[in-house]
Amino acid sequence: MVEARIASYIGHRQRIKDKYKKSGIKGWLDYEVLELALSYAIARKDTKPIAKELMSRFKTINGVLDADSKELESVSGISVHTTLFLKLLKDIAVLYLENDLHKKDLVSSPKLVFDYLKASLKGCADEEFKALFLNGRNQLIVVEALQVGTVNRSAIYPRKIAERALYHHGVGVIIAHNHPAGTLTPSKEDCAVTKAVKDALRTVDIALLDHIIIGGNDYFSFNKKGLL
Repeated sequence: MVEARIASYIGHRQRIKDKYKKSGIKGWLDYEVLELALSYAIARKDTKPIAKELMSRFKTINGVLDADSKELESVSGISVHTTLFLKLLKDIAVLYLENDLHKKDLVSSPKLVFDYLKASLKGCADEEFKALFLNGRNQLIVVEALQVGTVNRSAIYPRKIAERALYHHGVGVIIAHNHPAGTLTPSKEDCAVTKAVKDALRTVDIALLDHIIIGGNDYFSFNKKGLL
């Protein structure tokens, strides 16, 4: 009886792999995509009920990938190993989007920047602050995470951003952080940070091109709102 159950899920795994090989995931339900992904991290188990439980708990694949490790591990069948695998999937997606930023004029392609920052910052339990250093063609040189925790002027150290921009031979800088609560309205501290960073960069002839706040599924751009 046990052998029959094992043979059943092995056959099912092969069928969904064959289905993917034949036509990709277009038209699949989210739990089916997750079921296939989990089959590469979970051995000797039927991953369909685990995938369905994850979808019931976190609603979407995005919700699963954004979830905290402890929340994921509270789901039956999800081990530390599987959690690391899910985190890796998200990190690969973020890296994929980041690599595209090296080829485009980011001032003329704000959606690319938003898509990357949304993938990178959405779901973070704490505020995280990033700086994107750009060359003379407004293409990405490098992204650096500079702060985790409440974003404020004293924590960010505007001079440090100017120093890092000079180190990377940057010509322009985009700064960004998330609001974990999902709000988009910049706080007084957000505005103070923006001014302090802009003033610090100006002393070394480097432009602050934008300050982007990620909240929920949307963003606030200081540049777009004419606040720079």
